[in-house]
Amino acid sequence: MFVCVIKLTCGSVVLVLIVDLVLVLIVDLVLVLIVDPVLKSLGCYGVADELVTSPGSPGNPTRRLRRKNNTAMGLLSILRKLKSAPDQEVRILLLGLDNGGKTTLLKQLASEDISHITPTQGFNIKSVQSQGFKLNVWDIGGQRKIRPYWRNYFENTDILIYVIDSADRKRFEETGQELAELLDEEKLSGVPVLIFANKQDLLTAAPASEIAEGLNLHTIRDRMWQIQSCSALTGEGVQDGMNWVCKNVTAKKK
Repeated sequence: MFVCVIKLTCGSVVLVLIVDLVLVLIVDLVLVLIVDPVLKSLGCYGVADELVTSPGSPGNPTRRLRRKNNTAMGLLSILRKLKSAPDQEVRILLLGLDNGGKTTLLKQLASEDISHITPTQGFNIKSVQSQGFKLNVWDIGGQRKIRPYWRNYFENTDILIYVIDSADRKRFEETGQELAELLDEEKLSGVPVLIFANKQDLLTAAPASEIAEGLNLHTIRDRMWQIQSCSALTGEGVQDGMNWVCKNVTAKKK
């Protein structure tokens, strides 16, 4: 009876050792075949500091640091960065004449209901996550009486988005003058500008190329700019414009 117990216990120990060995081999294979190539391609290998003591005076050994590559440290480093580094915040100023579609565009970006839109009397703020950025978008009312207050929001702007009603040809001259004044503002100097040629879903809408020529956008030399056809109502072209925003925010932040 005692011998049988000993054999059973030894067998269990052997089984546990075999299972541990198999698990270690599986983990090693995953690290070598999957994690290791990914970390190398990302250039994310960590470098660990190993404290080494070498003989010195009695009772006072010399200490030095020896650096070594460590895959596990690289993985931990990535996880820490993902946990501790929030999306980079970007301040976007959304301007344009009244009835241009700014608020509809903002709600489209925030995936909100756009069936009921009222004119913006003051300002709206929405935060939108996109491509590793937290985009804080300030939508300021475009009525003539409100426009003098636009300059109160210029400080620390990373991107200017200017919205134009492409179907309201009678106001092209007015919207062009407002845009030109914005581009001359000192606090907006060098700030990249995206012009949304909105309401392209309407048959009477002017194409973006015609608007660009009419506003002499080709004469802009002091900043990056882009004109993007879009429909805030259907969402068409909106994401293309925001991709340009994220790309140029990255360039501006470097």
